[in-house]
Parts: sequence; structure tokens; C-alpha cells
Amino acid sequence: MAATVCFIIWMVFVTDSVWTRTVRQVYEIHDPEDWNDQDFDCPRECFCPPSFPTALYCENRGLKEIPAIPSRIWYLYLENNLIETIPEKPFENATQLRWINLNKNKITNYGIEKGALSQLKKLLFLFLEDNELEEVPSPLPRSLEQLQLARNKVSRIPQGTFSNLENLTLLDLQHNKLLDNAFQRDTFKGLKNLMQLNMAKNALRNMPPRLPANTMQLFLDNNSIEGIPENYFNVIPKVAFLRLNHNKLSDAGLPASGFDVSSILDLQLSHNQLTKVPRINAHLQHLHLDHNKIKNVNVSVICPTPSILPAEQDSFSYGPHLSYLRLDGNEIKLPIPMDLMTCFRLLQTLII
Repeated sequence: MAATVCFIIWMVFVTDSVWTRTVRQVYEIHDPEDWNDQDFDCPRECFCPPSFPTALYCENRGLKEIPAIPSRIWYLYLENNLIETIPEKPFENATQLRWINLNKNKITNYGIEKGALSQLKKLLFLFLEDNELEEVPSPLPRSLEQLQLARNKVSRIPQGTFSNLENLTLLDLQHNKLLDNAFQRDTFKGLKNLMQLNMAKNALRNMPPRLPANTMQLFLDNNSIEGIPENYFNVIPKVAFLRLNHNKLSDAGLPASGFDVSSILDLQLSHNQLTKVPRINAHLQHLHLDHNKIKNVNVSVICPTPSILPAEQDSFSYGPHLSYLRLDGNEIKLPIPMDLMTCFRLLQTLII
């Protein structure tokens, strides 16, 4: 029980870590004494709550254009409108912006004026989900920490798009139209602090090349990935959460070492074409293998142990650390062998 609690706490910490630095910066106190009379003007199309003077709410108003943004604004909400363009002019005085939500509009790449976004030197969060973008917009401000582009039509990532985004910690490209040819070996160059990369629901057949070394969460569900290159995880030695559900992975498509990667704690391989359990590392805690074609479970694979142990320690003192295992939707014959059940000393959830 203690191991599971520790894992949950650690997971929450890692998931939230991409927000931590940003939260500290975003919620700095902004002194109203620094504002002039014009700063308190509110665009007639929007709502300016007296109790939250740094926020501007313009969502769900049928807007076709972005209104002039007062200089006091840090948080700008423009989601669910009919906006097609992002010109420079509305942001001329908005030098304090930290957060822009433009989800659910009709913005295209042609509608983004070249310097409109890059001039926002303090911007941390940019939400452009559910628009009409066909490529990742560029240039973007160096300060950016989160870029959300889910549910667009992105099929291209122009060269150098991420070259100056060294502060970016989260990149969400899920549910777009990315093919393998969208990536070059240097596509992600510059993303020195990226921790979470989401490219689920695209049309990838191969693992994306040369991911940022600090990547900890990699989500590739609902693609058509058929295999993983040998030593692929060497370039992302910190990856802890790996999701490859709903792909076309087969036994032949996995490297000989399988997923024997000490950093991986949560591995999801549901709805693939595996006929046997891939090799895993003793540090793995959560394993999802449901809805494959697995017929039996090899104890030596599912219960990995170090090859050399101190004389006073038995093998189960070291591993495995599995606390969650899902095997339902396969072709496994019951009952489970006793030697397999014995190895699950930390297992708390078994779905079969």
C-alpha cells in the first residue's frame, strides 16, 4: 500500500511539475498603482470583473476580431468565438500578458500576423485548440511554457519553429494530421526543458525522432506505430510515462530489450498486436497490456530481477515493483500459474 501511495504522490508531482514554475510567475502580485486611468478601460465587447482586474473575459460573444487589450491584462479569454486572425495592433499595449485562450475559433496560419505573438515577451500559456491551423505557428515568444494545439489540422512543423523555445515544458499536438514526414532530426532542437509531449491521435507509423532529452511524459496513443527502434529510449533517459495504446505494435516491432528501461514507471500498450509480454524493467509500476493477442505470461519476463544480487537478499527483495497489471482482452488461459502469482509481491490490481 505504501508503495502505491508513494507512486501516486510522485505521479502527481511529475504531472504538476510542468505547471509549477508557471504558477509562481503567473500569480505574482501586480500593483494597481502602476496603472494609469486608461488601463481601467474595458472593451465594450468584453467583461472586466472588478474583483479580478488583470483578467479580460471575451468568450462566447460571437466576436470576429480581437478587441484592443488594455495594458493591465494578464489573462485573456477569447475562446468560442468566430475569430479568424491574430493581428499585432490589438496587443500593442498588452505587454503584461501571461495567458491567452483562443480555443474554438477559426484561426488559420495565414491569419496570424508575423510579429503578433512573438512581441508578447511575458506570455507563458497559449491555447489555440480547435482552430484551423495547418502548421505550428511561428515565431512564438521565448517566454512560452505551454503550447496547446490539439484538434487542429497541423501537418507541418516548419524548420526552426522550436529553436528558441527553451522554456517550453508542455507541447500538445494531439488530434492533428501529423505524418512521419513532418519531423526532421532537428525538429525538436531547442526544447531543452520540455517535459510533456502529446502527439496522440495523429497518423504516425514510426516513433518521432530525436526527442528532447528531458521528456518525462510521452503520449502517442491512437497512431499507426508499428515498431520502436533499438536504443530509442537512450535519448530520453528520463521518460517515466509512456502511452502507446491503440497502435500496431507487434512482437517483431520491438527491440530485443523490449521496454527494459529503468526510468519508465507507467507503460500503456493496450489495443496492439502483441502475442507475448515484452521485456520490462523491475522498476515498472503500472503495466497496461489489455486487448492484445497474448496467450501466456512468461514469469522470467514479467518478473525481472537483477542478474547479480547480494548474498543476503532474495530476488523478490528487488523486483518487480508492479502494483497494477491489466491483461484482459487477451487469449490467456486460466488459472494463472502459482509461480507467477508469487512474483507479484507488490501487485494490488490485477485485471485479467
